[in-house]
Amino acid sequence: MEKTSGADKYNIETAEILANEAQHLPVAEATPIYEQLLLLFPTAAKFWRQYVEAYMATNNDDATKQIFSRCLLHCLQIPLWRCYIRFIRKVNDKKGMEGQEETRKAFDFMLNCVGADIASGPVWMEYIAFLKSLPAINGQEESHRMTNVRKVYQKAIVTPTHHIEQLWKDYENFENSVSRQLAKGLISEYQPKYNSARAVYRERKKYVDEIDWNMLAVPPSGSYKEEMQWIAWKRLLSFEKGNPQRIDTASSNKRIIFTYEQCLMYMYHYPDIWYDYATWHAKGGSIDAAIKVFQRALKALPDSEMLRYACAELEESRGAIQAAKKIYESLLGDGVNATSLSHIQFMRFLRRTEGVEAARKYFLDARKSPSCTYHVYVAYATMAFCLDKDPKMAHNVFEAGLKRFMHEPVYILEYADFLIRMNDDQNIRALFERALSSLPPEESVEVWKKFTQFEQTYGDLASMLKVEQRRKEALSGAEDGTALESSLQDIVSRYSFMDLWPCSSNDLDHLARQEWLTKNINKKVEKCILANGTILIDKTSMTNISTTSPKIVYPDTSKMVIYDPKHTPGAGTNAFDEILKATPPALVAFLANLPAVEGPTPNVDIVLSICLQSDLPTGQSAKTGISTQVQTGKVGIPSQLPGGYAPATSELSGSSKSHPVPSGVSLKPGSNRQYGKRKESDKQEDDDTTTVQSQPLPRDAFRIRQYQKARASSASQTGSVSYGSAFSGDLSGSTG
Repeated sequence: MEKTSGADKYNIETAEILANEAQHLPVAEATPIYEQLLLLFPTAAKFWRQYVEAYMATNNDDATKQIFSRCLLHCLQIPLWRCYIRFIRKVNDKKGMEGQEETRKAFDFMLNCVGADIASGPVWMEYIAFLKSLPAINGQEESHRMTNVRKVYQKAIVTPTHHIEQLWKDYENFENSVSRQLAKGLISEYQPKYNSARAVYRERKKYVDEIDWNMLAVPPSGSYKEEMQWIAWKRLLSFEKGNPQRIDTASSNKRIIFTYEQCLMYMYHYPDIWYDYATWHAKGGSIDAAIKVFQRALKALPDSEMLRYACAELEESRGAIQAAKKIYESLLGDGVNATSLSHIQFMRFLRRTEGVEAARKYFLDARKSPSCTYHVYVAYATMAFCLDKDPKMAHNVFEAGLKRFMHEPVYILEYADFLIRMNDDQNIRALFERALSSLPPEESVEVWKKFTQFEQTYGDLASMLKVEQRRKEALSGAEDGTALESSLQDIVSRYSFMDLWPCSSNDLDHLARQEWLTKNINKKVEKCILANGTILIDKTSMTNISTTSPKIVYPDTSKMVIYDPKHTPGAGTNAFDEILKATPPALVAFLANLPAVEGPTPNVDIVLSICLQSDLPTGQSAKTGISTQVQTGKVGIPSQLPGGYAPATSELSGSSKSHPVPSGVSLKPGSNRQYGKRKESDKQEDDDTTTVQSQPLPRDAFRIRQYQKARASSASQTGSVSYGSAFSGDLSGSTG
């Protein structure tokens, strides 16, 4: 098998292919493949089962036992355990009473480990059948055998499994076959327990069905499937922790442990699951069990610093100082590759457990490490000042670190904070001057800011203004010359405190906007759009965009104009007619009801109102005759329009019978520019009455003609006429 990189070694498809290939190979050739697969997937029960079945087929009992000893306790899966019991029965089949006793013990061991599994019903049935098959020489042995069978039945019927109802029926038959008089009392005693277990089974099944039991344990990659599986396991664990069956604490804890162990078969690389499992043990008082979980977790995830710190913390909390110290030392390794964080945490651990001198001694050694950064100096100086109450030691540490980390702005700021707490204003100013003289302008922004804040808080007005001016001059290289000028922002900065400001939030927004505009005032602006917030697009930014994305072609927005059919009458009519000829009648009716668009985008509310109020014809209604439409009171657009567009003005001047009015159109005279501009009285009138769609169409032919003539006379001035929207009562689609 070829070696793979760290990124590809957990490839599931490759693992499945190798496992399938190994099944068709001799055991000697398949063993290395299985060993490598199980090295990557140590909790893959299906790989273990294939591996052990390969040796069982060759009758190699010693190798089979060895494999079972490696996997059974951490792979709590029913198919693997049934394979185990099959092997045990095969080995002890010809050993008589001794073999039967070994088999019985194996069944008890198996049910003790996986009997709580929701799929363990067949195992309980197999065990009961095995017990019933045991020979009984005399009445005493028969009675003993029946007692054992009854005990197993009584455990099985209170375990929520898929076969719980079948087990209950078998139990009733069993008790009735032994003694009907005794059966009545036992069945009435266990009926409530069975009902409770059955109810819990139905609830548990909902959670179990969400779990993928064929999933292999791989490091989390953030995929949707993995996250859903993580959530499913979390839900099942929360369900079991609630003790839904209301059983005793010991039995409930055993079921929770079983669920955690099953979860780790699939969430093996998730440190949070290991941590939850260990802390659950610790909260329950089982510290030793929690430590064992952490030890297994560190074996599964040796690179997890989080779990190491958690384990060390638990060891320290129970007084096992040496055990905790070993964990910290394992994080340090040989010291060469140790991180600054591991140095700091070990130093703090020594300060807690062995005292000030041990921490100081370790700091002196740690600062010689090539991996030591300024964080170690800051941590020890803070420890000496706050915990040991030794400001002189802290000052010396900061000064020693300044020789190495003068180029680190964060270190300068930490040192400045320490001096501020010491009220050492002279050394603070000296520190700022030393640091600013050595730091380049682009790295000194935060230091200047801290210096300015210090002077604003503790200095006089002259020093405050002087430092602010120096800051502007020092940082003007990366900014425009306008940054040197005073602005109202300076006043806000000087006279604010914490979350208190000398102006309103609107003023702050306005000042921030002005500051941005000031920085960009000299740039050549190509286009400026001022609407609900200014958007400036300059040539420089457009050049950068086109440079970074050479394959993207951008439109020439400078030549964009608002479409207005009145400016280009008849343009594109032929092409538009051809399109409409192939358009379904229902879509033509909908398009004819749309209003003319003013500007590049339509009013969304108007379009939605038209969609909601339009009575669009279906395939059959489009073919319905005009007379039928008039009779039903729903007058729609004809199924076929000449040229595919709206009728001409002259057509509207005819009778209402030959030229039906569009569905849902309110025949009020008005121009096509009144959308969204109705008077308040009209709005109030609409609110107080029924919707436009529900209003009846005018029945009087004279009134219809009068409306049509009025509309025709107004349309003749603009050269266009259209079907309108039921929202405004206007006729508004251009005839082209």
